[in-house]
Amino acid sequence: MPDRIYNFSPGPATLPYEVLIQAAKDIVNFKDRGIGLIEMSHRSKEFIQVVDECEALLRELLSIPQNYKVLFLQGGASTQFAMVPMNLLGPGKTACYLNTGTWAKKAIKEAKLFGTVDVAYTSENTNFDRVPLPAEYTIQTEAEYLYFVSNNTIFGTQFHSMPETDKVMVCDMSSDILSRPIDVSRFGLIFAGAQKNMGPAGCTVVIIREDLLDRTPENIPTMFRYRTHADKGSMFNTPPCFAIYVIGLVLQWLKKIGGLNAMAKMNKAKAALLYQAIDSSSFYRGHAQEESRSLMNITFNLPTQELEAKFIREATAQSLDGLKGHRSVGGCRASIYNAFPYEGVEKLVNFMEEFARDNG
Repeated sequence: MPDRIYNFSPGPATLPYEVLIQAAKDIVNFKDRGIGLIEMSHRSKEFIQVVDECEALLRELLSIPQNYKVLFLQGGASTQFAMVPMNLLGPGKTACYLNTGTWAKKAIKEAKLFGTVDVAYTSENTNFDRVPLPAEYTIQTEAEYLYFVSNNTIFGTQFHSMPETDKVMVCDMSSDILSRPIDVSRFGLIFAGAQKNMGPAGCTVVIIREDLLDRTPENIPTMFRYRTHADKGSMFNTPPCFAIYVIGLVLQWLKKIGGLNAMAKMNKAKAALLYQAIDSSSFYRGHAQEESRSLMNITFNLPTQELEAKFIREATAQSLDGLKGHRSVGGCRASIYNAFPYEGVEKLVNFMEEFARDNG
């Protein structure tokens, strides 16, 4: 990979190099057809095939049951903060939310516009350094659904096992979808922005159980109904064509390397190497509690803000880019999504050891 930095950014994030090469070619001349991918009609048989193959691969990799619809939508995952309660909540109804970070808080704010929100758990008092154990929250009997975020990019926490409930589960998997096997049948709705593990920005994938399509109140606008997009195969309006195409390429890459079991093994190895570097040093301090640590976003601090700024500056000079932490936590954050290479983590760990020795 000539002239490539190691991109630790939380998103848009690293894509497989072979995907970038293929996408660059097809932007100009899609499969040698004399037309660029981003010029093609979304109604053409060639692009319909792109969408169909993308959905088929996603269904295969995630083992999505037949009674679920797969939607490729625009508006980012943030639009789903409102679409979920628009379609599944409503006046006089209650939903249960677990507040484990910034994105959960934003979703709670939107949901309150459409119904009653019961925040059954929050870790805000410890700056969102952990996710809850099952015994730490109670889901009200009348709750229409349980909403949670599986991985928290800003604070570096993750659910390593999913909640147990007979309620409809709604999950924002934007930052760890396809990083490990999951049982889709346990969820009513899963959504994820593509720009971390699946592809470029511009597309949000929604996986929704078919019976939930009929819960939408009558006063919801057409574009904000899941049924609208499910009935039209994500073609009600012009979809995010390029993003869907690249997602398909990433899914092909995932299948080629062995699928989600292989991917999960790689992700554990990368995270273990970096957490070992943090834990073995008194110079670095992780933000997330150990049992809640994310395998995707690793957050840590140095002894002073001045040293953190110096660390980020010198790391960037060594092509270790995007390590500045979010302002909510400060310090550093290394996002090591699916396509991030192991050797990039090795280079960061070596730099961390040198920096601690020179400045500690």
